[in-house]
Amino acid sequence: MKIHELSPVAGSTHVGKRKGRGVGTGNGKTGGRGHKGQKARSGGKVRVGFEGGQMSLVRRIPKRGFNNVFAKPLTAVNLAVLNKFEDGATVDAAALIEAGIISACPYGLKVLANGSLTKKVTVKAAAFSESAKEKIEQAGGKAEVV
Repeated sequence: MKIHELSPVAGSTHVGKRKGRGVGTGNGKTGGRGHKGQKARSGGKVRVGFEGGQMSLVRRIPKRGFNNVFAKPLTAVNLAVLNKFEDGATVDAAALIEAGIISACPYGLKVLANGSLTKKVTVKAAAFSESAKEKIEQAGGKAEVV
């Protein structure tokens, strides 16, 4: 086989539509743009969310409270999950990923108090809920803020 004998698999390529090349093509005259209107003009585009001058949905819906766009969302983990580790283990984000409990922890870990902890473990996380910290210490473990 030589390089000039190669060809793409049948059906893997197609010829593009040639707009505005006569009425026989089905895409002649207006070139598939219809008659008049903003979208028929050259450079006639409408930005995302524009509703033709009507007050846009984003501006119609009321806003409540404060939304910090720079916030780094922490990955939440419940206490009940920490029972998978043996006594005396050090639990951090890397250990949880390795155990398959969480898939990723881009901004840090927060431990929540859902469930009970029976093992004595050292937990290293970015944040703890107050009740989670109490439960870890009652079980004989440590809660370290990293």
